[in-house]
Amino acid sequence: MEKAVARSLLPLVNDSEKYAILQTYIENRIDTTRSFLENTKDHAKLMELQGAVAELRRFQTLRDQALEGAK
Repeated sequence: MEKAVARSLLPLVNDSEKYAILQTYIENRIDTTRSFLENTKDHAKLMELQGAVAELRRFQTLRDQALEGAK
């Protein structure tokens, strides 16, 4: 992550209220995407949904990434 981008994220990830709301949203999106994943039969769509879950999981570690990138 670029240092400037990481530093611009710090106000979001260091505010515990905002970060908790973001984490709740991410968990909700993962649950919704997992539901689609369980019900789809199309192989291409399966791969797309798996990628979406993987990206959402990366957002769960956004605070760690921002803190590391800002150093």
